[in-house]
Amino acid sequence: MMTQQSESGPADRYDVIVVGGGPAGLSAALMLGRARRSVLVIDSGQPRNAPAAHIHGFLSRDGTPPDHLLEVGRQEVVGYGGEVTPGQVRSAANEGDQFAIELDTGHTVRARRLLVTTGIVDELPDIPGLASRWGRDVLHCPYCHGWEVRDEPIGVLATSPMSVHQALLFRQWTENLTLLLHTGPAPAHEEAEQLAARGIACVSGEVSRVEVTDEQLSGVRLRTGELVPLRALAVAPRAVPRAAVLETLGLASTPHPSGLGEHIATDSTGLTPEPGVWVAGNVTDPMANVLTAAASGATAAGAINADLIAEETRRAVQARRHGL
Repeated sequence: MMTQQSESGPADRYDVIVVGGGPAGLSAALMLGRARRSVLVIDSGQPRNAPAAHIHGFLSRDGTPPDHLLEVGRQEVVGYGGEVTPGQVRSAANEGDQFAIELDTGHTVRARRLLVTTGIVDELPDIPGLASRWGRDVLHCPYCHGWEVRDEPIGVLATSPMSVHQALLFRQWTENLTLLLHTGPAPAHEEAEQLAARGIACVSGEVSRVEVTDEQLSGVRLRTGELVPLRALAVAPRAVPRAAVLETLGLASTPHPSGLGEHIATDSTGLTPEPGVWVAGNVTDPMANVLTAAASGATAAGAINADLIAEETRRAVQARRHGL
């Protein structure tokens, strides 16, 4: 259920429009509302972690269902005078002193500043049976899911230069760990030495499908027909930013330094090269978990409010000088 401030729908102009109603966007809207800014959150209702049953590693909220966290967040934003509305953004345009945001309804809303927190799409390996297990027993982050599969047989599917690093990470949660080389190259000498020293087995051969028994992942089948029994499979998906609205402003994604996909490059506060436009959350940091994404939203909100204050102060000084 989407919480809204009023039945009449969004107004025409705000201090800040936030595109994206996940943890980053709602955290920013909460901070801006508490700063007495008029703020509108436009949410497409497509959170990245929708397949997951619970959020982990979020202090005081560990084990909370993602949809519950978002509903509570929406209520808190509305409690400080913010608005949250469902919808898709078609485009954004810089009109000089404001941004015009066109919605899929044809309605246009405007704001002095824009914050985009639309997240990413996880581009998964094209292996039959894998996508349907995503967020359940096909995983990517040991800090988010490792505890739930501790001491179980876990496989790491080699899909990127970070795969050996991912295997070494997951070794912290189980002694029964296998690196599935799939279509990738064999580990370099130093990497092979590290894997052997940690007791991580390497299995050659392309993975042809994910096996499921009684609604639970039971292993992966290789092209050779061999079954590798597993309880969980870790992959490193390629991050594809949901950046369509930013592209209409001339902002393009660039490769992320981790090699895990694309992102929107920013400064430390989330400010993009386009003045007045900030981003936060996974759209700029594909490695951010829920807590980190929420924190980045709060950081961006503080920077946006400071930027608005600086603008308002300049105008007040100019008005005073001219006796207005």
